[in-house]
Amino acid sequence: MNAEDKLNQALNGALRNWESMSGSDSDEAESTADEFEASFYNFIDALREWVYGLDSRPVTMEEFSALPLVQTILERLPAPLYLNFETEAELILENKSRVEDDKYD
Repeated sequence: MNAEDKLNQALNGALRNWESMSGSDSDEAESTADEFEASFYNFIDALREWVYGLDSRPVTMEEFSALPLVQTILERLPAPLYLNFETEAELILENKSRVEDDKYD
């Protein structure tokens, strides 16, 4: 499986878990939130792998956002996740990784 396929698969998993979390009752809230968080960071790791594998890597957020696959991701991503996605994308462009403790809690 190539990096783009992995990225799409990870995005699909994160979106499924987002839907599950959004529709969960209070008894399930913590477990579905944990599942979503894990799948979101799996998606971010796949995004990082894809970006690092590009022949011509974007340097700015404008260049990154102009990539057709990124535009497709942004169209599919729920609005509440935009900020987290952009923050993670900026770190990827800066060749930085978020320390586990710094991830969103």
